[in-house]
Amino acid sequence: MSFLKKLFGGGTTKLEEPAPTSEHNGFVIHATPYQEQGQWQMCGIIEKEIGGELKSHRFIRADRFPARTDAVEMTFMKARQIIDQSGDKMFG
Repeated sequence: MSFLKKLFGGGTTKLEEPAPTSEHNGFVIHATPYQEQGQWQMCGIIEKEIGGELKSHRFIRADRFPARTDAVEMTFMKARQIIDQSGDKMFG
């Protein structure tokens, strides 16, 4: 029955929020936390264009937070730390 409701507009669909982004030292950070066991799991993507090619590095950490905003903030902090420690080497 739920399939028919969704098909004909009777159900509600939760739209995903866009991934918040930030920049740090020429890198673009996308915070992409996701829900896991009722909490928000830290997850993000670091991108940079190198030689005309967009490189990306996805990271997931075990840290979980009760609020999505906390997970986003901590994802940005962790991504900046990764960038400062690894720089372009993270893509190698």
